[in-house]
Amino acid sequence: MTLRIDVLTLFPGMVVRYAAESILGRASSAGHLDLRVHDLRLATSDAHRTVDDSPFGGGAGMILMPEPVFAAVEAVEPPRPLILMGPAGRRFDQSVAAELAALDGFSLLCGRYEGVDERIRTGLCDDEISLGDFVLAGGELAALAIVEAVARLRPGVLGNPVSPEEESFSDGLLEYPHFTRPADFRGMEVPEVLRSGDHARVDRWRRASALARTVQLRPDLILERGGLSDSDRDLLEEFDLSGE
Repeated sequence: MTLRIDVLTLFPGMVVRYAAESILGRASSAGHLDLRVHDLRLATSDAHRTVDDSPFGGGAGMILMPEPVFAAVEAVEPPRPLILMGPAGRRFDQSVAAELAALDGFSLLCGRYEGVDERIRTGLCDDEISLGDFVLAGGELAALAIVEAVARLRPGVLGNPVSPEEESFSDGLLEYPHFTRPADFRGMEVPEVLRSGDHARVDRWRRASALARTVQLRPDLILERGGLSDSDRDLLEEFDLSGE
């Protein structure tokens, strides 16, 4: 089934150009992704195609006005939920990507300037998502990150259907280290277990390495999982990765 994602933005070219490349481009060509990009200025009626104005009460920056944004959304009738890219939204992570990937479609509204009129957020949008606690010039980069993270979870988008299941955050852990040829590069050798041909042992090593890497680099993820289990500790000790 095709996943439809609509993106509403003041800079449609930014989204279209990126989405034509690599995984997203192939997904669209294969019919797995129906990405539709709409210019928020399409419903403006004045000669300057005005979409922003200064805020009531004064202050720096310009605010996206409700009238052209409501009109653009109503003209397009994008699939719901309509999600605002904004700093006050819930934090985007792999679980949210999986949630959106399970839908038939959704839409992303990209803010710009100092922000959007509050009535857009409360009276038009169904949800709000943030990439993190930092500020971008607009929502286009955030929208593209979401489109790519979601699309690659859909069946058929990636060449190997197992890939999404083994990637970082898929089970609350960082992904295990990867190696390819040559086996010895400038004295840095690929772990023997990966060259052993023992697939069961390779699987155990990969699990242990994912645990060890997460403990070292993202201990917060281990805490969210309730800490290491006895079987986790046994696996780390099997490959001498406990760090103790």
